[in-house]
Amino acid sequence: MKRRDFLKQSTLASSLFFVPSFVKAFEDVTKETLGFKKLVIIQLSGGNDGLNTVVPYRNDIYYRNRPEISIAKNDIIKVTDDLGLNINLRPLKNLLDKGYLSIINNVGYPNPIRSHFRSTDIWQTASHSNQYLNTGWLGRYIDSYGKKPHSGIEIDDSLSLILKGENINGIATKNPAILNRNVQTPFFKKILEKQTPEHLSEHNLGYLYKTMIEASSSAKYIYETSKTFKTKLEYPNNPFGKQLKTTAEFINSNIESKVYYVSMGGYDTHANQKNKQSKLLDIYSKSIAVFVNDLEQNNTFKDTLIVTFSEFGRRLKQNAAKGTDHGAANNVFIIGKNLNKPGFYNEAPNLLDLDNNNDIKYSIDFRSIYATVLEKWLKVNDETILNSSFKKLDFI
Repeated sequence: MKRRDFLKQSTLASSLFFVPSFVKAFEDVTKETLGFKKLVIIQLSGGNDGLNTVVPYRNDIYYRNRPEISIAKNDIIKVTDDLGLNINLRPLKNLLDKGYLSIINNVGYPNPIRSHFRSTDIWQTASHSNQYLNTGWLGRYIDSYGKKPHSGIEIDDSLSLILKGENINGIATKNPAILNRNVQTPFFKKILEKQTPEHLSEHNLGYLYKTMIEASSSAKYIYETSKTFKTKLEYPNNPFGKQLKTTAEFINSNIESKVYYVSMGGYDTHANQKNKQSKLLDIYSKSIAVFVNDLEQNNTFKDTLIVTFSEFGRRLKQNAAKGTDHGAANNVFIIGKNLNKPGFYNEAPNLLDLDNNNDIKYSIDFRSIYATVLEKWLKVNDETILNSSFKKLDFI
């Protein structure tokens, strides 16, 4: 078994202990790449309904297909003559008014997959719909341009595919103090102390041993550095708010991490969608508003880009359970201080031209967004990370 396959399949590889820094991935990186730019990726897991998020409030087709779950015109924050935001996104409207929000409509990919797991994999790996990759696009970024596992952090207890690389993975933690305590336990230390030259000569065990040493070093670094900053702002008391609070403390403490990944679940609204989604969007927008404010107060927002996506949208027509079923194209939110095109980046979904499954057709490939972020924000070679060339956009 190859050592990278051994690592990926081991229990340790999907918990606390991720990856070596002895791979000299930084040797050919330019000074510009080592700057202060941060990227925060947020997934609304479950397939957020884009049409009830960004609402085509003057489109009769929308209301005819959703007689019970459509958003009434008096519950919409009007942005243009045709499009408005769900009233629960008022904090996002404030960001939009400041020029901090760009909304990209009709984002998807060819031959869309409507499985949560498969479509999430596609978005996390930047693969084609018929292609299966075992590394994430941020994992490949860490492989090429990161020097430690903590170059990428997921605010969770386990690591998602998006941050798994070929040689280097990210770190997953909700609480840096607990992470550090875990690698200081007698059990963990005993494993390291018991390694002998015979153990280290065995290829896979030697690789895993070095991995554990590096995990311990990263855990200590994250804990020692992040405790130098504690936010003074009050975040919403929910899991998503707590994740963003931790992310802000990491960024504001100047940890060397470049990329962060956060996931918020609950968006699989097959039944009784209206109230469920309203609560979720309220949590999302209020938490984002505090997060941006926290970064602004600490002069880190200008160097932070926030991208929110969901693995697919929902179908135009409501179902019998007053919900919506899995769809295809969706909207993506880009939040940052110096956006080229705040507001609506492109046209609204064309509800007269749906695909054979009654789904919104995509007009922007999600990998064009990734390519743009990699080249224009993180200043790296996007084709190396994405294994292909994609059209660049001009939102930044």
